[in-house]
Amino acid sequence: MRVNYLGAVHLTRYALPALKKSRGLIVAIASVAGFTGVPERTAYAGSKHALVGFMESLRIELAGSGVDVTIVAPDFVLTQTHKRAIGPDGKPLGASPMQTTRIMTAEECAARIVSAIERRKRLLILSARGRLGRWLKLIAPSFIDRIAARAIRRRY
Repeated sequence: MRVNYLGAVHLTRYALPALKKSRGLIVAIASVAGFTGVPERTAYAGSKHALVGFMESLRIELAGSGVDVTIVAPDFVLTQTHKRAIGPDGKPLGASPMQTTRIMTAEECAARIVSAIERRKRLLILSARGRLGRWLKLIAPSFIDRIAARAIRRRY
């Protein structure tokens, strides 16, 4: 919560006066986990849910100020974070549990974020699975829960 949520809240608070003067853009790096539950990433998902809610509320508050908010929701991205994840037993997983050949690289993720920034896009969900899952959750939430559980069991 301190990093994923409060870090963004405090940074935004202090940057907001300058952003209003410059008609700037706030870019929040959330996650598809900010829209649905993710087993074995419970605390992470909770912090990203909080971030998404904060940024969506802030966007409404800032309407007409010239400041826009872009929320970026990557799916799995190949970083060192997966190697530091904690398993259901509370112990570090060690090696990445993910099939790294099927995960977006950090470089590709960054390039797509830059494109969204240039267009001042409202929301960027970086995977087809994330976009589909967001909408399916509205009509079939239990189905999405099962998909999330299966993805973790299969390590992707």
